[in-house]
Amino acid sequence: MSLPAPAKLCLSCGLLGLALTVSNQLTAGSLSPPLERAGVLASLLAVGLMLVAVLWTRAVPEAAARAPLTGREGLELAEGLSAAVAEELGWGSRMLLTATPAAVVLVQWNQNCLLRRGLLADTPFTPGAICRQAMARGRVISLVNLALYPGREEFAALLPELPAVVVQPLGEAGVLVVGGWAPRCFSRADLTWIEGWSQRLTERLAGVCAPPGVPPDPAPGTERGEPAAGS
Repeated sequence: MSLPAPAKLCLSCGLLGLALTVSNQLTAGSLSPPLERAGVLASLLAVGLMLVAVLWTRAVPEAAARAPLTGREGLELAEGLSAAVAEELGWGSRMLLTATPAAVVLVQWNQNCLLRRGLLADTPFTPGAICRQAMARGRVISLVNLALYPGREEFAALLPELPAVVVQPLGEAGVLVVGGWAPRCFSRADLTWIEGWSQRLTERLAGVCAPPGVPPDPAPGTERGEPAAGS
């Protein structure tokens, strides 16, 4: 791992200070108590600078390299969506692809693929055990390094050789799947953004895209089975 410029400067100053302190102690004619105390203090300061350089590399880690993902750039929207839902899907997916390390975004609702955007594969995606587990538990599942998980074949149809995947449930009826460019590429801020949009998206879809046989929520001020005013 290459050190950033400030860390290199701290390390160089620490090594130089330690070398000068040792050289001064070795070349001194006599070691008096004040000289020994000064040497100890100078050595501690030099070691402190080197420690700062080490901690600097941990505070600013080197970003993981992007995986060479293959796919065609595109946007696929399901037919028959309302204008409000289509706008919400388009806006949210665009923000994920531009503001986070997402390479592909997929929204599945009631066993129907409503959206697929980013790098697209030619194979249809079918939610498997991991997606069903996320929906059943109602909790996000973040696979930071997909190569280490035995169930990674579930996402091979989404995009081959995906390094990382976030599975965010949309209630019990759907799931938001976000594939990343590199292992451990999603930060806490990215996961918070994904969760926030999933809550907003779930409310929109629950009110418009109701399951088969279940009518959508009535308009405000009306009851089920009663006509709206003016009808």
